Order: sequence, then C-alpha cells, then structure tokens
Amino acid sequence: MARDYAAEVNELSTVLASVEQVLNIPKLQKEFSQLEEEASAPNLWDDPIKAQAVTSKLSRVQSTITKSTTIRRRLDEVPLLFELAEGEKDQSAVADAIKELDDVTKAIRDLEVQTLLSGEYDDRDCLITIRSEAGGVEAADWAQMLMRMYLRYCERHNFKVDVLETSYAEEAGIKSTTFRVSAPYAYGTLSVEQGTHRLVRISPFDSQSRRHTSFAGVEIVPVVEQNDHIDIDEKDIRVDVYRSSGPGGQGVNTTDSAVRITHLPTGIVVSCQNERSQIQNKATAMAVLQSKLLERRRQEERAKLDALKGDNSGSWGNQMRSYVLAPYQMVKDLRTNFEVGNPSAVLDGDLDGFIEAGIKWRKSGEN
Repeated sequence: MARDYAAEVNELSTVLASVEQVLNIPKLQKEFSQLEEEASAPNLWDDPIKAQAVTSKLSRVQSTITKSTTIRRRLDEVPLLFELAEGEKDQSAVADAIKELDDVTKAIRDLEVQTLLSGEYDDRDCLITIRSEAGGVEAADWAQMLMRMYLRYCERHNFKVDVLETSYAEEAGIKSTTFRVSAPYAYGTLSVEQGTHRLVRISPFDSQSRRHTSFAGVEIVPVVEQNDHIDIDEKDIRVDVYRSSGPGGQGVNTTDSAVRITHLPTGIVVSCQNERSQIQNKATAMAVLQSKLLERRRQEERAKLDALKGDNSGSWGNQMRSYVLAPYQMVKDLRTNFEVGNPSAVLDGDLDGFIEAGIKWRKSGEN
C-alpha cells in the first residue's frame, strides 16, 4: 500500500503542536530573554556559582527552543519538497523528500520523548561507568562490547564523549571504564540504561565452543555542578598515584600521572588516567567522585538508597536486559519487554527503541 505523505505530514503536525504545547515555547522564549539579560550583566561572574547556573540554564533553554523551531520549519517545508519533486518528475528528488520526512518523523519522536524528562537532574551531562561482573574473561570482553555500544550510540547522536579511565583485563576486554557524555538531557536519556546487562553466546575463548553467560554492570550518574554543594573533606579521601596502562598491562606513560581516589566513609573509588598531568587527573577524578556522592545523597534523601543504581551484583535476579547471540538471536529489555531480533545493530549503538521504551516505562511508574 502506497504511503499517504500528506496524511503523514498532517498527523506529524498535530503531534508536534502537542509537543510544543507541553514545552510551552512562548514561556521558554520569555525565560530565554530573562536569562540572556542576566548573562550579559557585567557583574555576573562576581558570583561564579550563580554564573554557572545561569549560563547552563541559558544553554539548555536555547537548545530546546532551537530544536523545536528547527523541526517545525523542516516539517513545514516537507510538502513543498514533494510538490517540487513531483512537478519535475524527478525520482531522486522524491527519494530525498521521503528521507527528509522520515528524518523529521524521528526528530519529532525524539522531542516528544524529551518532554517526558522532567527529573531534577535529567537535563545534565552524565557519567557512565561499566564494570565486568560474573563471567571471568567472558565478562571482561562483554564489558568492552558494552563500552563500544554506548560510544557508537553517542557517535550516532553527535554526543560529546570524554573517556576518563579504562582498566584493562589481563587476557581480553576491560575490568571497568568511566566516560562522560555531554549533551542536553544526557542523564535523563541514558539513565534508563542503568543495571545489569546479561550476554549469552558461544564463547570465542572456549576451545570446545560451549555457550557461556556473562554479566556487566552499568552505572549512570548526573555530572555535578558547582551549585550542588558537595563538600569533600581531605581527611576523608585517600589518593594513590600510578602509571597509566593500556591493553595487556602495557605502560602508556613513563610517570605516575594516573590518579585513584578512595572516599573512605563510603568506599567509593574513582580513577582518571586520560590527562597528561597528575594535577589534571586528580581534578577530574574529584569531579567524578562529587557526581557519585551527589547521586548517593539524592538516593538517601529519597529514602531508597538503590532506587537508581539498583543491585548491580551481577546475578540472575537483577538483570535489566538480556542479549542472546546463541542458540537464537534476540535482545530483550526485562522491564519494558521491548525486544528486537538483531543484536548486531543494537551492539553497534542502535538503542533508540530501548531508551524510548525505558523512558516511557519510568514515567508510567511515576504516575
């Protein structure tokens, strides 16, 4: 059955109007003008904490307005593209118009999902930590596969990524990694990926080609901002320095520039080795520690310590998603029941369906 492009455009226009109403664009534009006025004040940086809050909010509001108005403009231009293509009887132009319609459809769906992100920290950048759990070398390899999956997802969406630390396993894969994702609503979007991920496959490390099950834990926390007031007493931390290492234990630096910080009261350990100097690595590690302590404080305030982090001990009972590569192929989210039969695409970063379903599932639990 042929697609009715005019009907699709009309339907999309109705959906976008609903999204614009939820976003309240006139209110956002008024807020943007006020923030712009505050940001241009000559004494803004007399109070650095307030200045950061103003500039961060200005950036987020501007991003939302720009995204919404751009999508509306593109949607309004789609009928003209079809009209021109059909008038010239140019099949390549028709194909271009169809592609633009599909791209706009996805952009509207993404914006619609963003309206569900209303949590306290949802609009912030985030820190993702991946750890290998039960499964030995299999789990270490699985943790590295997950790292690649999220890096590919970020690449697809033009999210900026900074890898802060990676601890390589001896035989293959990684023990753990931490990286920062910088994008509007990065935390709100990616926080639904937190939990234990289970992989079932024929092991490439087993000479008898047996099927193995392995686990890796994903932890996601919002990036701390200066106005969060996370104070860390120097006597509560232990700082260790060591040489950065690459795969197989290979040294990549001749000086002890890598830094590991242990927060003694909570036992939280963070590391950073991506910067050249020890001072820079310590500053970055302290920022990561602050983000983790912020998350911990928020959980305690809500009186449910593991509400977001969950029990990431890597066992059968707390999985959030299962990736089966053999004897059949399927990836299934055990919370939302969303599933696909193409694990290769998922492991290459095609996570949009899972993330959208996860956000809607989380929102329904709040209502």
